Amino acid sequence: MRDSRAKRPAGVSRVKHVTAMLDRDKQVIEAVIRRFGPLSQEKIHALTHIRRSTTSRLVRELLQEGRLLEAGRLNATGAMGRKQVLLRLNEDYRFIAGIEFDEESIVAAILDLHPRIRQTVTEPTIRNGKEALVNQLLSSTKRALHEAGLGTSSLAGIGIADPGLVDSRRGVTVTSSTIEFWRDVPLKAIFEEEFGVPTFVEDATRARAVAERMLGAGNFQENMIYIEYGAGIGAGIVLNGKLLLGYNGAAGEFGHTHIMESGPACKCGSIGCLEAVAGAHAVEAKIRKAIAEGGTSLALELVGGSPEKISVWTVLEAARLGDKISSHIVTEIGARLGLGLANLVNLFNPAAVILDRRLELAGPELLDQIVGVVKRQALTYNAANAAFRFAQLGREAGILGVALILLEKHFEIPMLKPPRFMIEPVPVGLEEAGACETASVAELVHGD
Repeated sequence: MRDSRAKRPAGVSRVKHVTAMLDRDKQVIEAVIRRFGPLSQEKIHALTHIRRSTTSRLVRELLQEGRLLEAGRLNATGAMGRKQVLLRLNEDYRFIAGIEFDEESIVAAILDLHPRIRQTVTEPTIRNGKEALVNQLLSSTKRALHEAGLGTSSLAGIGIADPGLVDSRRGVTVTSSTIEFWRDVPLKAIFEEEFGVPTFVEDATRARAVAERMLGAGNFQENMIYIEYGAGIGAGIVLNGKLLLGYNGAAGEFGHTHIMESGPACKCGSIGCLEAVAGAHAVEAKIRKAIAEGGTSLALELVGGSPEKISVWTVLEAARLGDKISSHIVTEIGARLGLGLANLVNLFNPAAVILDRRLELAGPELLDQIVGVVKRQALTYNAANAAFRFAQLGREAGILGVALILLEKHFEIPMLKPPRFMIEPVPVGLEEAGACETASVAELVHGD
């Protein structure tokens, strides 16, 4: 019987396969240069085992496309007796838009592929409802692009560090304890429809944890906890090199752990939560109450005599300067945070605990107090060798974190077959440069 199925043109399947392999090999070359570069073609071949002729052809194409740049020459000569050309990524070939926001302000930034921040735009947050805030996030991103002199076509992707509880797998903000109307927001879908580029949405605390681990105080630790402190209190938890997300993406809600049996009510609907006891709003309420009852505080002087202007950061600074009321409140913060952290240390056994940089406003005594509480309350075996330190990155941490995650996705290698450098030991000489550390981001993002 004659086969009635349509016949494929001869060679089409083979052409598609070859094209797919060549496109993949280009991505492999970019990935290996990003991880270990600058590299010569000889080193690229040694790391990937792509044929020398294919490597030469693809490198030539990548240079023509502007995705790679020459970065000088090696003193050593290659097989043909000529000095080898070094290759590096063109970090200006594409850009990333990063947005970080909270109840007070929005920061939109343009970053290159390093990533380095090239342009920023800061605006006070509009709190007139969900639609108004979404529109402001879109407009601030467009403004950052405009001020950087770039168009949407130059973007490799957009990353958003959101202050709420985020399901990063779907790109949806579920809810927020600091922006009451910010719930069920499909930011990924909204931004991808508006800009036409891949968009990634992550909990701001987890984004900052990635940035601190890779670029700040985390020092590439495989087991690390980052604590975000403010109106909310969050934890970004890294276990065995992987960022902990949880079943619904809700892991790390440290501020809603139960710390007191009969404490104040929390916005989440429970009572005695860490956030309700020691968060920014609780601290501000305590200092204003003390002043209203006749207490005198340096915190009031620091804001020009207006109690409503006192923030938690004012209280931390006043404590460092010796103010008694502020010092008493900060001591309470230290005790509560220390107790909560003792529980995290027992649960996750981190090598390092990184505390929000802004807590350093109170001086080193606060860190000493928190460490003292943890050492008393946690298991000695778990706490003995854990390092505690303040974060190094500032407000840009969330933007850098989502940029790092997006870069891993952008340079992800299609796994037709893992390239040699991903499954075999790193050749002697490359690991000393420290470049191979960047591979840890991929594990953070993908859990590979």
